[in-house]
Amino acid sequence: MAKWSEMNTLRNQIFAAFTLTMIVVLTFAGIYIYGQVSNLLRNSAEKHIQQTAVQANGRLDAMLDQIDSLTTQVATNDYVQKLLLQEADGVRSAFAQRQSLLQIASTYMAYSTGIRSMELYTRDYRRLFPLDQTSLNARVSQEMIWQTDRVKGRLVWFGLDPTQPDTVLALRRISLIDRGYAAGGYLAVRLSRDYFEMNAQTVAEGEARGDDEYMLLADGQGAPITSDLTADEAKEVLAQTGSTVSVGGEELLSVRQQSRTTGWTLVLLTPVRASTEGISVLRTAILVSIGIGAVAFLLLTLLLSTLITRPMLKLMRTMRGARLGGLKQNLSPSPPIASLEIRELNNTYNQMVTHMNELIQVVYEKEITQSRTELKALQAQINPHFLFNTLEAFYWSLEDKGDEELAAIVVAMSGLFRYVIGGAGGDDEWVTVRDELEHAQRYLQIMKMRLIDRLDWRIAADEGLMHVPIPKLIIQPLVENAILHGVESRIGPGSVTIQVSSGKPGVATIAVIDDGLGMDEETLAKLMQKIEGGGRQPSSKKGAGVAMSNVQRRLKLYYPDAAGTGSGLRIESKAGVGTIVRFDITIPTGGVEPL
Repeated sequence: MAKWSEMNTLRNQIFAAFTLTMIVVLTFAGIYIYGQVSNLLRNSAEKHIQQTAVQANGRLDAMLDQIDSLTTQVATNDYVQKLLLQEADGVRSAFAQRQSLLQIASTYMAYSTGIRSMELYTRDYRRLFPLDQTSLNARVSQEMIWQTDRVKGRLVWFGLDPTQPDTVLALRRISLIDRGYAAGGYLAVRLSRDYFEMNAQTVAEGEARGDDEYMLLADGQGAPITSDLTADEAKEVLAQTGSTVSVGGEELLSVRQQSRTTGWTLVLLTPVRASTEGISVLRTAILVSIGIGAVAFLLLTLLLSTLITRPMLKLMRTMRGARLGGLKQNLSPSPPIASLEIRELNNTYNQMVTHMNELIQVVYEKEITQSRTELKALQAQINPHFLFNTLEAFYWSLEDKGDEELAAIVVAMSGLFRYVIGGAGGDDEWVTVRDELEHAQRYLQIMKMRLIDRLDWRIAADEGLMHVPIPKLIIQPLVENAILHGVESRIGPGSVTIQVSSGKPGVATIAVIDDGLGMDEETLAKLMQKIEGGGRQPSSKKGAGVAMSNVQRRLKLYYPDAAGTGSGLRIESKAGVGTIVRFDITIPTGGVEPL
């Protein structure tokens, strides 16, 4: 811990914080750039393979259209139509007629290298060409024949031939033109699987193809027609979905295109590693950049922390010297490149030292002066007991002379001064409600002598609340305010009433009521604003509200929420009727015991 405390300097903190911040920023920036570029390369590869797939699918459709066009020409050939029309009329074709079909088939097959054979059948499934006795329903399934009939003359591609898996089978129904396009027979075409090799055509046309690019063509039943992959790998690819497939533990990008003519699926595959070949170079560049940036930032941080802390260390040494040998200014010049804050800190310290030296001199002179006048101040002090004894002497003198009224006033004044100057029950701050009401009563007696018949007062208090503790001198200022602003302001006699009651459980309410001139709402609002302001604008004129502001502050301090609705004074007043000032105090839990 001691070693750590020595290393925990401002310079090291700045160095560590800046370094950590730079490493975090560079790391997140590198990760973000790496991710963005990786996605860009991947998207670019996907777009490229998508474009290649679209082109390959277009070539496939073109080849299929070529076969469709050739079979259409065969189906509409005059000789074929005449022969099938004869068969439809029940006349069997002669051997020579069937043999003539060889020349027609050879002529059309010459237009396409992919056609391996053509087969011609009557509508009752008998074969006319080639010259054997095989029937169509023995050659293909009945479902295939029904499917061909449903499309009414269009070429239907069935994919791999069930009897010869190395060929692709297509079937077309031949309609008799002279019989209202009635069914006349069927034309079956078998094509070599090599005819659908797209990659070979792409290279032949001069388009570049990567060594890691694979192509797969599958029929409607999911059987591979042609593929650059093995049979098992092709089936594994077709069984997966999504833009990425896994073959032999290698991730491949997959783009699928469906032929609009046959419904076959063309799949182009490119290894993910091939699309992200530049990422390793990018990763190396990012790591090198982070390293160079971190080293440069470390050097700059070290220089900056030195520039900040060196003047502060000089100032600290000066302050230590001031503690040991008196206040001295820091006369070491600041570096030319020091910041404005460092120079201002040094100047402020020097100004503070100058000012403190001046204050020390003033205090020293004041101490000398105070020591000379202390004796005179002690001699001028008045002992409170001397005042009380003097008032007692006045009382006995007036008692002897029979002036009982003045004697009562002197006793009231003595009690009032003793209450204000002395303590009550050993506590200068807290008294009982009884003590506070007795003090208010003495004040009212004195004011009664001054106002004579103009003042009438009454105290109504619940006896069970007389021992409740209350802050000292909290009621008398309100009584004084009621007399000065209530009774004295009206023409004729007035009255002041003090009430102490318990309205809610655990809460005592104290009210001071007068029947003076009262106030309108605007005047009352200004008074409350002045009271809440705490007497921040002292004034000696009548109505300044300083005493009531003091009462308000003390109530809020001692009783923050006495009745559950806030604390402090609540004033109700009506012009020409009078004023009521109330406040709540809490009754201690567990009962009230005498103080």
